[in-house]
Amino acid sequence: MRILVAEDEPTIADFIERGLTAEGYAVTVTGDGLEAVRLCRTEEFALMILDRMLPGCDGLDVLARLRPEKPGLPVIMLTARTGIDDRVAGLDAGAVDYMTKPFAFDELAARVRAHLRTPANSESTRLEALGIELDLLTRRVTRDGVEVALSAKEFDLLAYFVRHPGNVLSREQILSAVWGYSHDPGTNIVEVYVSYLRRKLRRPGSPAPIVTVRSVGYRLAPSRA
Repeated sequence: MRILVAEDEPTIADFIERGLTAEGYAVTVTGDGLEAVRLCRTEEFALMILDRMLPGCDGLDVLARLRPEKPGLPVIMLTARTGIDDRVAGLDAGAVDYMTKPFAFDELAARVRAHLRTPANSESTRLEALGIELDLLTRRVTRDGVEVALSAKEFDLLAYFVRHPGNVLSREQILSAVWGYSHDPGTNIVEVYVSYLRRKLRRPGSPAPIVTVRSVGYRLAPSRA
């Protein structure tokens, strides 16, 4: 499931991108209104997060250009403006939701899930690989039909693996996508959480399908008992 983030403040854009990626979404970021319009016209997105003030053309102009072509695209508008008139203008222009800065990522993620919770999108909110199934909305996990109880961060890590089955994922990639760290050679948090996942996913005679690739990282692949 792909989300377009149109936000020209690099810190906020990076904050949203890291958080949504950890939630299991594929994220495209642009800081320009005209580029946001072009991307929506040439690519398919399940939802857009749109800043009110953008170079090129502002958020209201982006909505005005896209609404006739993409009437079903949910758009969550972000802004530093807190006035009621500003909220009304955004909603009247076609946004389905409106959040003021600063905001908590957990609230943004909950609103994203709510606006994607439709029959048309229900199938794409599920991930599956090697007998592991994840529901991104309910955050329920099963392996071979047996429910597995995971913490929030364990779920985020497993979702990242399941979105990239068979790919070798380096420790640095995992740190960035799941924890938002660019590089921290002193932490062993990836190793610790991989160990947690392996313990919770394993079954008698069937270890968890998370394979260590020596000196590189990990990948989701069949493992030998």
